[in-house]
Amino acid sequence: MDTRVQTSSAARQALIDSAARNAGAAPAGRSPWDDARARFRRNRAAVVSLVILVAVTVACVVGPWLLPNAYDSADWDAIMQAPSLHGWHLMGTDDSGRDLLVRCLVGGRISLMVGLLATLCSVAIGIAWGATAGFLGGKVDGLMMRIVDMMYAIPYLLIAILLVTILGREFYLVVLAITAFSWMDMARVVRGQTLSLRTREFVEAARATGVPTWRIIASHIVPNLMGVVVIYTTVTVPGVILTESVLSFLGLGIQEPMTSWGVLIEDGARLMQLAPWMLVFPALMLSVTLYCFNFIGDGLRDALDPKER
Repeated sequence: MDTRVQTSSAARQALIDSAARNAGAAPAGRSPWDDARARFRRNRAAVVSLVILVAVTVACVVGPWLLPNAYDSADWDAIMQAPSLHGWHLMGTDDSGRDLLVRCLVGGRISLMVGLLATLCSVAIGIAWGATAGFLGGKVDGLMMRIVDMMYAIPYLLIAILLVTILGREFYLVVLAITAFSWMDMARVVRGQTLSLRTREFVEAARATGVPTWRIIASHIVPNLMGVVVIYTTVTVPGVILTESVLSFLGLGIQEPMTSWGVLIEDGARLMQLAPWMLVFPALMLSVTLYCFNFIGDGLRDALDPKER
């Protein structure tokens, strides 16, 4: 009898191990997120980009407090001065004698804040809209997605310019104008993933036990979308930052005395023949930041969805 019990236990354990191998399960004691982190660390471009992005963010947040010059103070003896150690103008000054390094850091702080806040708002709206449409299906799904299609037909940048012109150019109004049309891609992606999740066994089990629809979406659908949401969030942030820079470049975004990378690039483009450093440094910081976000997004896609590689 003891022999039969041991044989049965060994056979059952062998069957479990075989099923785990066939399903590609992670080793004992490791979660899928641990495997994703390991794959992300193997992507050198993504890791280096993450380090650079963290360094740029910390410099933008802390740097203006540590440097001796203020972003809105003018040095009348150093108007349009080339980069030098004189007066600690390491990136030179603009046409008003303001230190360009401090203004680049403050501008980066504003651009990153706009990118982060507008992305968080658009991601929240996109998840709620797409998950609701995909889970309910039928006429509700058709109506909600037709609204998204109609909004896609509207010229995004022109409407953003119109909203900023009518409502004003305050910081929160710029975020609102960008958010109004930046959630649609997330909604479509989430809706597509929800259509495949709503027929899974755990969702059917929740329905059978009488769990309310809103709770199924919040507790079962949305948590299983986090991988896709994280990937597309890293793609949305650079797009939002670029949109804010375009609005500011056109004079419809952040206004003086506050600044952003778009404002600094507009100032530099206007005077690039007399003071090329006014264009080079903010454009370089903007480009490096956008490249970092794109490389990080590629790394997260490979880490969280390795089958797409």
